[in-house]
Amino acid sequence: MTRGRFITFEGGEGAGKSTQIALLARALEAAGHTVVVTREPGGAPGAEEIRKLIVEGAPERWDGLTEALLLSAARREHVMRTIEPALAAGHWVACDRFADSTLAYQGYGHGIDRAALEALRCLAVGALTPDLTLILDLPVTVGLARARARPGREQRFEAMDTAFHERLRQGFLAIAAAEPGRCAVLDATSAIVDVHRAVVAAAAARLSIALVPIAGS
Repeated sequence: MTRGRFITFEGGEGAGKSTQIALLARALEAAGHTVVVTREPGGAPGAEEIRKLIVEGAPERWDGLTEALLLSAARREHVMRTIEPALAAGHWVACDRFADSTLAYQGYGHGIDRAALEALRCLAVGALTPDLTLILDLPVTVGLARARARPGREQRFEAMDTAFHERLRQGFLAIAAAEPGRCAVLDATSAIVDVHRAVVAAAAARLSIALVPIAGS
């Protein structure tokens, strides 16, 4: 059986990742692929329990290293229980955040040593690397305004200061610049339909597949 493909979406708060993942999944399904849509932190029962610890509460609830350790535990569960079984079954996996977010948030954002984060990544995921990473980029002020308008309890990172979010935005751009073969940076300030078309175009070109935007886009 042919192994599935692994696509991750990255970016700062309010970039519209979940919306674009859902649209891409529909486009991939229309092209005949079985798609598993998932997220981090989370994506497996144990990982979802850890998610509550990470994304809820006050900004100072954890320091950067504790966040990285919690995220790595959640990621290990996610990879073992959800991602690897899906890929082995030939399914495509579209994931809202993966290891790049840890490097951006805890590395660039909180200043945790990159070598330590790389060691944690290797322990959690082994050799697993996304086939394609789409980084949705937009100004911090725009993204935070969108994110802070959303209801719910998962506002811990949104409550962190603007300087933190500026650092992680630059972190994502640095990650993309370091791995241009894997990463594509897309403008997330455009209308949803325009971002979707850019996502589809990037996926089709980078993964050499026939793919068109969903009807009505």
